[in-house]
Amino acid sequence: MTAQQIRDRLALGLAILAVLAGISAAVFGSYDTGIHWHVADGRIVVDWVESNSQADRDGVRAGFIALDVNGRPTLVLPQYVYGEPPVDQPDQPPPILGTDPAAPTPAGSAADLERIASEPIELVSFISPEALAAGSPSTWQADSYFYPGTGAFRKSQLAVLPGLLVLIGGLWWLRSARFGEALRGLAIPLVVAVATPLVTAPVGALGSVAGVFASQVLIIFGMLPLALGLTALIRDDDDRRMIFLGVAGLALGATIASVGFAFRDANRDVDVLLFVLTALIPLLPGVVAAGPIDLGQLRASSSLGASGLLQSAELALAGATPLFALASAGDPWAWPLVLWLLGLIAAARFTVRPLARLATRATLQRDLVVAATEAERARLAADIHDDALQELTLLVRRLEASGDTEGAEIGRTVADRLRAICGDLRLPILDDLGVGPALDWLVLRIERLAGGEVRLERSDDVRHSPDVELAIFRVAQEALANAVKHGSPPIVVRYRSTPAGISLAIDDAGPGITDDAPATAERAGRFGLLNMAQRAEQIGAILDVKRWPTGGTHVALEWRPR
Repeated sequence: MTAQQIRDRLALGLAILAVLAGISAAVFGSYDTGIHWHVADGRIVVDWVESNSQADRDGVRAGFIALDVNGRPTLVLPQYVYGEPPVDQPDQPPPILGTDPAAPTPAGSAADLERIASEPIELVSFISPEALAAGSPSTWQADSYFYPGTGAFRKSQLAVLPGLLVLIGGLWWLRSARFGEALRGLAIPLVVAVATPLVTAPVGALGSVAGVFASQVLIIFGMLPLALGLTALIRDDDDRRMIFLGVAGLALGATIASVGFAFRDANRDVDVLLFVLTALIPLLPGVVAAGPIDLGQLRASSSLGASGLLQSAELALAGATPLFALASAGDPWAWPLVLWLLGLIAAARFTVRPLARLATRATLQRDLVVAATEAERARLAADIHDDALQELTLLVRRLEASGDTEGAEIGRTVADRLRAICGDLRLPILDDLGVGPALDWLVLRIERLAGGEVRLERSDDVRHSPDVELAIFRVAQEALANAVKHGSPPIVVRYRSTPAGISLAIDDAGPGITDDAPATAERAGRFGLLNMAQRAEQIGAILDVKRWPTGGTHVALEWRPR
């Protein structure tokens, strides 16, 4: 089972769990203020209050008596009945004739109170039993509490629908041919990461500590398959390991923050901290995998061409989209995600598609140029071998037969040079044995021209496709030619081929390449650097040409199979 299959199955399992939890909460759940009460003797009395619940933080305690629930009175307290003041003393306060009712009286029948007690609480007024017993109509005072979570829970029930729509429609859309290969491989994790905050919204809106914590943990784990998939697309091994540790740290930090979020008021700073940590889980690897950020240096994503720029944009947007899903998991609910997706559709229609056509056209033209160049090389090599070399060999034999040894020796020298040219044009050893032996042959030739040490360090455990090996060899050939022309020995060539990819590095001890070398060479008609860049782009490799601080040019090429 491949790593992608493991990520997909993990994401699907989390999606199923999130959907079941969200639908169950939406259908059977209600906002839990933490208040548990019962109807006794015509009164709604608090039995107990859950620890760390919103009601517990508000100060509601067992024994409190409800006077009003959701705007409907449940217990009518006696009020003074005043008479008329004496005619001869109009400034005196009116006399108290009694109370109405004479004692606290239920505002409805037992069935009515039971029905009110079963409803979700939005607004409730309480009086403590001590205050009721010791007080009077002039001292009785009710404490009112507002719980907006009840209304928020009703809205969260509707969030399940767009979540399911994202889950079903997103899988179909992303796995279609409308997106690049990278996003098709991330289709399931991406859709799950976007849908999970929406489908689990009713779970978090229950208000209980367990519900809030379970919702946040499902969201955090729903982000991880996408984050791992984006991390796997980071080319540099050190960067990939560092981002993997960063994702693990963010997930751990978000889990710890979710504990604080579940036990504290949602309006505290922990809410913002939890949002930021959770959003960064896929965003960080998405930005790094996109290419604009390299943990050693900034690389322009345009170095990979228009197709590379498109892929970079897709990966960055994939990492950013769950952020808007998180923002849509609360009021104003789905609107941030909807607006974001509409913006992406508009950008794809008016920007990405034209750029994609340009990229396809540019890639096709580049591949045609490279293919035509290699075909011309092969044709010239065949013509020289089958025509000029054959006739030259016959001429050497005739010169030897006629006794002209000096002319025969000159003919043999010319023949050797033509064979070397044929080798440069199309090297049979590259086709038969691979890049490693071909580099051995090339280094021996270059060493005679360099006038100093040219050393090859190679480890070729596996061979890759002929097109890749040809591009790697041509880059090495051009880089070594530049090292001889503009650098100085010792020249070190390092080549490593494994199932995970190919790495090539060439270093010389010359003065080093200048910053304006690519532009200067192109204006002067020297296209060595451009040829190397085209070869690297053709196979999707990263080419890095730079000057060491102490002098010398470093040419590095990294290729990973897709």
